[in-house]
Amino acid sequence: MSSAQRPLADRTLVVSGGSRGIGLAIALGAAAQGANIVLLAKAAEPHPKLPGTVYTAVTDVEAVGAKGVAVVGDVRSEEDVQRAIDTAVQTFGGVDIVINNASAIATEPTESLSAKKYDLMMDINVRGTFLLTKAALPHLKKSPNAHVVTLAPPLNLDPYWLGAHPVYTVSKYGMTLLSLGWAQEHKHSGIGFSCLWPQTYIATSAVTNLADGDTLASSSRSPQIMADAAVQILTAPAKEANGQTYIDAHLLAAAGITDLSGYGGGDDPIWDIFVDKP
Repeated sequence: MSSAQRPLADRTLVVSGGSRGIGLAIALGAAAQGANIVLLAKAAEPHPKLPGTVYTAVTDVEAVGAKGVAVVGDVRSEEDVQRAIDTAVQTFGGVDIVINNASAIATEPTESLSAKKYDLMMDINVRGTFLLTKAALPHLKKSPNAHVVTLAPPLNLDPYWLGAHPVYTVSKYGMTLLSLGWAQEHKHSGIGFSCLWPQTYIATSAVTNLADGDTLASSSRSPQIMADAAVQILTAPAKEANGQTYIDAHLLAAAGITDLSGYGGGDDPIWDIFVDKP
């Protein structure tokens, strides 16, 4: 494929939590379009229940003909995040795209949710999104058509979602509010701040490792749908994405892709949280 056919050629993408799952799928989708990939993740060693490490993820990136660099670090750490951005600049000359993917989830009722899990969700989801975006901003401002895509849902204030798991909801909506706030704060910068969220469950290890994971996975779509949706955002003008909160299936439909059967999930996939089923 020539550079003219690779719309993200010479663009550099930094993704948090990109060693597996949706983050890796998006990295590979961008890599297939020519992007350089910097992966920030804690997974330096194999996990007995989780596939892949940040190093195997780089191997996957290189397998599609792109360049990748692994940065072992914690998105909660200001120093680790800065090291990831510095690595991107030193290796590839800048930062053009940020994917705020790293996230923690705990859905226990408030009375049984530990303070440790509360802190974990707030620190990874909200603090991590803040730290990575903040560190990248000086470089994003120098980049033509820069994008920051945060994996967070549209703000659905239906009382059901507010009450289903209040702390997790606050942490994910916090990510969304940061994105919407940055879209306004930096509206003249040329950076497109947007959110992307799956319409349905996605068949990642977070799903398959549940007690009924195999059953859930059979009714979940492949991470590839999020990758394809993300590429639609990243290859479009940043000004069109700025301030948007996208659902993957809706975004693909707007691009003329309405047959989603290739992504799996069957005829009646499980709708994701924060998404109201018609």
